[in-house]
Amino acid sequence: MNLVGLAIVILCALLMVVFRILYRKRPMRGIRPLQAFNLLRQSIGLAVEDGSRLHISLGKSSIYSTRAAPGLVGLSTLERVAQMSSISDNPPMATSGDGSLAVLSQDVLSSTYRDMHAADFYDPYLGSLTGATPLSYVAGTLPVLHDEQASANILIGNFGPEAALLADRSEQEATFTLAASDDLSAQAVFYATSQEALLGEELFASSAYLQGKPYQAASLRAQDVLRWVIIIATLVGAALKLMGLPLGLP
Repeated sequence: MNLVGLAIVILCALLMVVFRILYRKRPMRGIRPLQAFNLLRQSIGLAVEDGSRLHISLGKSSIYSTRAAPGLVGLSTLERVAQMSSISDNPPMATSGDGSLAVLSQDVLSSTYRDMHAADFYDPYLGSLTGATPLSYVAGTLPVLHDEQASANILIGNFGPEAALLADRSEQEATFTLAASDDLSAQAVFYATSQEALLGEELFASSAYLQGKPYQAASLRAQDVLRWVIIIATLVGAALKLMGLPLGLP
């Protein structure tokens, strides 16, 4: 099984290199469009025009846990949103349910505005810890949705079903909501309560759709190839099972 895992890693690396070379001039050409990110760009543009604030909620997973990946995706999204809205009168605000995420969100905002020569816009209170437990995190974030009068809410990270309260409150405030989580229960409630919900691996494609860098687009194409490999392997395994042939690796 270790050899199989190593083979998959090598295959992914080779696919990314190949797609990076083939699509070096137009990296996002042919990539499946996601309406959620088109609407997010529109919401960012409208927020810049009317001077309203954007709110990004990063979830509750620690970067030291096995569920750290969604939080890191949320930080990458925060960086891109801060770049796209850097000329707004009200810079974006980030909330989180873990101390490490809160510190990193402050660092992301600080470095982003410093790189864009807009350090005066940075305020450490823009990256805040609103609760140390799932329910306290949601309870502490709910007032932010109202008091800050955000024109768009981006919920991207590790959430549980309690996050339905955030999506519902955002709907009551009549603001655009894009929601994504690695937790199946959160995906279910987001699909039912938010305007735009990212399902499955779409969460991890956020940076690619927002930034469109060549290596990010190459990783999306590699994911598509692996998805078809898994589908074909599943169908072949099902067919072998129906034929009574043995399955499994030696």
